[in-house]
Amino acid sequence: MKDECGVFGVFGHLEASELCYLGLYALQHRGQESAGIISSDNGEFYVVKDMGLVGEVFDSNRLESLKGTAAIGHVRYSTTGSSHAHNIQPLYAKTTHGKLAIAHNGNLTNAAHLHKILKDDGALFQSTVDTEVLLHIMAQLKTMDFSDRLIQALQKIEGAFSLVGMDEHCLFGVRDPHGFRPLVLGKKDEAFVLASETCALDLIGASYEREIRPGECVIITESGLQSIQYSTIAMPKQCVFEHVYFARPDSIVYDQSVHKVRKAFGRVLANEFPKKADLVIAIPDSGNSAALGYSEASGIPFEFGITRNHYVGRTFIQPTQSVRNFSVRIKLNPVSAILRGKSIVVVDDSLVRGTTAKRRIVALRRAGVKEIHVLISSPPVIAPCHFGIDTPEESQLIANHKTVDEICDYIGADSLGFLSREGMLSAIEGVDSRAFCTACFDANYPIEIKDKGKYSLESDPIHFC
Repeated sequence: MKDECGVFGVFGHLEASELCYLGLYALQHRGQESAGIISSDNGEFYVVKDMGLVGEVFDSNRLESLKGTAAIGHVRYSTTGSSHAHNIQPLYAKTTHGKLAIAHNGNLTNAAHLHKILKDDGALFQSTVDTEVLLHIMAQLKTMDFSDRLIQALQKIEGAFSLVGMDEHCLFGVRDPHGFRPLVLGKKDEAFVLASETCALDLIGASYEREIRPGECVIITESGLQSIQYSTIAMPKQCVFEHVYFARPDSIVYDQSVHKVRKAFGRVLANEFPKKADLVIAIPDSGNSAALGYSEASGIPFEFGITRNHYVGRTFIQPTQSVRNFSVRIKLNPVSAILRGKSIVVVDDSLVRGTTAKRRIVALRRAGVKEIHVLISSPPVIAPCHFGIDTPEESQLIANHKTVDEICDYIGADSLGFLSREGMLSAIEGVDSRAFCTACFDANYPIEIKDKGKYSLESDPIHFC
C-alpha cells in the first residue's frame, strides 16, 4: 500500500513559508516523491516546487524567496496521476477571479467524468492529477463571491478530499462530507494553521484547536475564521488505515492518540491470538506500538529485535517494484544476538502483497530464530482503496485470493494471525465503529465508485525538464 499526501497551510504569520517548511518536514512520512510551497504576499504568489524530499527541495535561498504572511504546502506520493514534475502540488492558476492555489489529500471518485465535461467546455489541463479539476470548476463559476464559488465547486466533486488552498485574500481548508482523510486546525500566536496531522502543529509550537469537521469549510481572512458546514451526512466514514499505518504515532487523528490506539490493537491481538514465545518484536517503526500492546497484554517480553535504517524511505512509497525490492533488503536488519535460538512473535501493522513479509521471514531465519509467529494488527487487505491510498490491484492483494493458511505457507512463518475487523474497531474507544471506512478490509465502499482505476488525461501533458 502506498501512502497518500500531506497538506499544510498558515495564515497571518511573518514567517509563513518557514513554518510551512517545518510543517511539511513533520508530514514527510505521508509522501516522499515531491514537495511544494506557495506563499502569498499582498496578492502576489511565490512558488517553489520540485521532486524529492522536503529537505532536498528547500534551502535557505528558496525559503527566502517565498515572501508573505500566508503559505500552503504539500508532500506527495502519486495516488492519482503519475510521478512527474507537472503533478507536483500545490497547483495554482490565474483565473478571471484572481489567483488560486490548492493542495489536496485524497482522491476524487468522479474526476474522469468532470474532466470530460470541462475539456469539452474548452478547459486546458496541465497535469494528470484530479486536483486540477477543482481549479477549473472554480475558474468557470460566474459568481464573484469567493465563498459561494468555493461551496458550489465542492458540491460538484465526490470522493475523498482534505484540501488547503489560498486566493489573494484568504486561506481555506475543506474536508469532504465523509471525512475520509484527516485535517486539523491549529494556532501559532495569532496565526491560523491547517495540517493533515497534529505532529506538524507540534513541531512549529502551534496549539491544536480542533479537527475540521466532515463536510466543513473554513475560510480564514484578516477578519478571522468563518466556518461553513456545506454538507452533512448521517455518519462519517473516516479512514481507519490512518490509525493502522499512515499517521505518525505522536499525532492525534480523529480525536484519538494514534499511539494509544495502536497499543490497543496489540492488546486485542493478544486476546485473539495468544502465543507461547520468548520474545515479542515489532517490524519498525509502524509496528512498534501494537507490539508493545501485545507484550503488555501477553506478558511476553518486548525486544528491539530488528534495527531499521532510517536513511531509507518507506518501502510502500517507492514508485517502482525494483526500488521497493532494494529498499527491503537494506532497510531492516535482524539483531541476531538477541534472536538466535528464540521463539518469537513478530507484530506488523499490515500485510498487503506478502512479498516483503516473505523476505523478512527469510532474514529472521538466517539470524537463527527458532520459531516465528507473525501477527498483523489489522485485518487482511482484500480490496483496493479509491479514497486516497494507492492500493495495489486486487490481483496483487494476497489476502484477496489466498487463505490465511496459504499466506502463512507463502511467507514461511510457523503461524499467522490477523486482527479481526471487530477487534480493530472495538480498540478505538469513544468512537462509533460505524464512523470508519473499512473498505480495504471488507470491500464495503461507503459511496459509489464512478471512476474506477486511475484518473489521467487522455493525452500526455507538457513535460518539465
